[in-house]
Amino acid sequence: MAEIGYCVKCKAKKEMKDTQQVTMKNKRQAMKGKCTACGTGMYKIMK
Repeated sequence: MAEIGYCVKCKAKKEMKDTQQVTMKNKRQAMKGKCTACGTGMYKIMK
């Protein structure tokens, strides 16, 4: 399943490719990936 996040370069919600789950410094989970349209790095903070 492809995650959807907000791309600040495209200024729209886009699908992320090459996603991987990461733990941020504050111990919260996030998905890290790249925008399918422009290739900009994206993050989506999980619940």
